[in-house]
Amino acid sequence: MRKYVFVTGGVLSSVGKGIAAASIALILKSMGYSVTAIKIDPYVNVDSGTMNPYMHGEVFVTEDGAETDLDLGHYERFLDVNLTRDHNITTGQVYGTVIERERRGEYLGQCVQIIPHVTDEIKARIRGVAEREGADITIVEIGGTVGDIEGLPFLEAARQMRLEEGARNVVFVHVALVPILSVTGEQKTKPLQHSVNELRRIGIQPDIIIGRCDEPLNETSIYKIALFGNVPRERVFSSHSVDTIYRVPLMLEEQGMSRVLSELLALNGRRADLSEWSKLVKRFEEASREVTVGMVGKYVELTDSYVSIKEALVHAGIHHGVRVRLKWVEAEWLEGGEDRVKKYLDDVDGLIILPGFGARGAEGKIAAAKYARERGKPLLGICFGFQLAIVEFARNVVGLKGANSTEIDPKTPHPVIDLLPEQREIDRLGGTMRLGAYKIKLKQGTLANRLYGRDIIYERHRHRYEVNPRYWDVLQEHGLVFSGWDSSGRRIEFAELPFHPFYLLTQAHPEFKSRPNRPSPPFMGFLEAILKHSPRVG
Repeated sequence: MRKYVFVTGGVLSSVGKGIAAASIALILKSMGYSVTAIKIDPYVNVDSGTMNPYMHGEVFVTEDGAETDLDLGHYERFLDVNLTRDHNITTGQVYGTVIERERRGEYLGQCVQIIPHVTDEIKARIRGVAEREGADITIVEIGGTVGDIEGLPFLEAARQMRLEEGARNVVFVHVALVPILSVTGEQKTKPLQHSVNELRRIGIQPDIIIGRCDEPLNETSIYKIALFGNVPRERVFSSHSVDTIYRVPLMLEEQGMSRVLSELLALNGRRADLSEWSKLVKRFEEASREVTVGMVGKYVELTDSYVSIKEALVHAGIHHGVRVRLKWVEAEWLEGGEDRVKKYLDDVDGLIILPGFGARGAEGKIAAAKYARERGKPLLGICFGFQLAIVEFARNVVGLKGANSTEIDPKTPHPVIDLLPEQREIDRLGGTMRLGAYKIKLKQGTLANRLYGRDIIYERHRHRYEVNPRYWDVLQEHGLVFSGWDSSGRRIEFAELPFHPFYLLTQAHPEFKSRPNRPSPPFMGFLEAILKHSPRVG
């Protein structure tokens, strides 16, 4: 019989539910079970695609082109799988389906209500994923915080599933903050206790409680959580701050997570084997060298806006045996002349010009690309970073005065970056970009080709604009090499400068497919170039 683990959160959002859910999934997978994961987002948006990163963090794109919550990225990285749009369930999707069915008359004159119609749709979606995946165990993370009004239908659906599937087939894990009072240094469990009480008030008694704290939970705190949370002491786990999120599964397993899950889910007592994972974490922790990467973007105040890029650098760092220190640079800071650019970028070993949309900060990204090109610092430009680096090349190497993207300046005399032809008649924003994995042909002998070691690759995309074919010839005549095209040969995917230590631009988002055990080739090459060419790396 299929089994389910529901992960809820208390006290505040972004407390670490996603990492806890991914860690539990990895532990169960390491026990030999087939595991998949679902993220429920209670917001009314259909997906996260139209939200500002400051509201929601990174938009993670799946192979099939869904714009989803960033936690799906954590699931993919921990489980080393490709998930789909079905693995992200939102209020907008659920209510949209229920309303459409009502309009078609499928409810046969019934009064359509939250219970049973909305909760039935939620349960059907969860079970549908488990069945299609053939999963033994499905992890279901319910976003938001217990007590949020928009999350109540999802919690109610989870409560019903416990009754319908049986107590040995559904487990509830509650993750909540245990703050430390700065005045006394005490760990305060009362907020967690209140969140458990709120969960119990709506009919769910957690089976496992994970206390999220800056420091390991002390015995007094564990005793209080067990007593007032109504769980045995061995089902209280500490999830404290560590240097890397990849240590969390090891930390939970050291406290007996697989044993407790086996008992609660009536599993066969298999032992978790995290030996390979442990080796990866050990390589991270034992790295003796450090490099500094300048991250030039427009949402740097919330670094979760670029979480997949951060993790892709960690993955490459693990395999190169180096720690990557990130220097976050707001692109607008660079829009004050060369002195300001040097002030913020002289102390970095390499630059990544980050994705984004819109005019704000665009000139700063262009200035960063010019700085890296002229000074020979390794440069990786991703999506919007790819486009603006080409604008910089067009202006300062080709000599096309006023060159720009029509996204930034619709009246530019030289639209070297222009709207995709298929985007011109689109009048809706949600889910309408060029999304998901596309075939890319790499030119033999180029940097991109050497990094991937293949002529044909597939990378994920999220964009509306492209390099204007009218400018292909003049850009190439001045030394820019187009090293990757889409399958039709009508769209540029990679560009590079052959006589630069490392200058690679990609329209794709290779960070989405990076894994701890299989780092993304562009990030591997980027760090390798830094290690080879930076005078400051020992």
